[in-house]
Amino acid sequence: MKKFLQEFKEFALRGNVMDLAIGVIIGAAFQAIINSLVKDIISPMIGLIANTDLSALQFQLLDVPIRYGSFLTAVINFIIMALAIFLLVKAMNIIASLGRRKESGEPEAPTIKICPFCMSEINIAAARCPHCTSKLQIAEDTEETPGE
Repeated sequence: MKKFLQEFKEFALRGNVMDLAIGVIIGAAFQAIINSLVKDIISPMIGLIANTDLSALQFQLLDVPIRYGSFLTAVINFIIMALAIFLLVKAMNIIASLGRRKESGEPEAPTIKICPFCMSEINIAAARCPHCTSKLQIAEDTEETPGE
C-alpha cells in the first residue's frame, strides 16, 4: 500500500499533470468569459438585426420545441473560443521561437544558395540547379585529395 501511495504521489505531482490541471481550471474560467461575451453582448447585437433574442429562437415540431437559437449560441461560443485559443497558441509559439533564437546566440544556418551560372536561389544541398540544370560543386567535392 505504501508503494502504491508513493507511485500515486509521484504521478500526481509530476510537472505535466499539474500543468494540465492548471490549464483545465483556467480553461473553465475562460469559457465562462466567452459564454458571457456571447450571451450578454453578441447575441443581443444579433437580436437587434433579427428583432428577437437569438437564444429564444425556436420552432415547433409535433408539439416539441426545437431551440435552434440555443444551438446557434453554442456554435458562436465554440467559434470564438477556438479563435481565442488559436491566437493564444500562435502568440505563445512566436514568443517561444524568439526565446530560442536569443538563447542560441548564433545565426541560423543558411538553407539556400545562389547558382553561380543562372543566379537563381536553390536548396543548399542541391547538386544540380533545378533552373538551368548546371552541375554544382558541393563543399565535400571541392576538397582535393593528395595525388590528384
